[in-house]
Amino acid sequence: MAFVFVAGATGFLGSNLVQALLPRGHVVRALVRPGSETRVPAGCQLITGDPLDGASYRGRVGPADTFVHLVGVSHPTPAKATAFRGVDLKSAHAAIGAARFAGIRQLIYVSVAHPAPIMKEYIQARSEAEDAIRASGLNATILRPWYILGPGRRWPLVLVPMYWLMGRLPSTRDSARRLGLVTVDQMVAAMVKAVEDPVSGIRVLEVPEIRVSRLLPSR
Repeated sequence: MAFVFVAGATGFLGSNLVQALLPRGHVVRALVRPGSETRVPAGCQLITGDPLDGASYRGRVGPADTFVHLVGVSHPTPAKATAFRGVDLKSAHAAIGAARFAGIRQLIYVSVAHPAPIMKEYIQARSEAEDAIRASGLNATILRPWYILGPGRRWPLVLVPMYWLMGRLPSTRDSARRLGLVTVDQMVAAMVKAVEDPVSGIRVLEVPEIRVSRLLPSR
């Protein structure tokens, strides 16, 4: 059993992660903004606070073995470039500070696959967050998906033939692997595995590693 603090528990990834952790016997503390308490799956311990302000919740992170940071701009597009620094990067800095304050064993951070030909501001914000994690001295698992498939998020499936072709050309094979599609179930499985198998140092999971993740019976 692990004690897991989840920032972003009401979002697409967070809600699915929480629903996977609870039946496996883990204790989940969910950070939510005031007024969003009803959006968190039943069974969590609710912590109200502002994910952009670590001081608003850092004293209530512990006891926790793992801090999972999933806060960010929803449905990122190039038009949201300013928000990537004001939300994604700012909340990551707040999480790093809160995790260090609480003395957690491991931080799990969802970054993004890079380099890539588009979404440069988004990638830059997430890359700077990765740099801050490394500089903090925290143990961390960093996941780098490109696009996560799930309910209402299946339009990239039309690109599958293009991925197939890119994967067979030597000049584009690496990009096809690194910028491939993953499912929400694969992401959740990778994060659960990281919770149950904490790392010492920094562990980076790229798309190929995420794709092979499967939920095993709880220990």
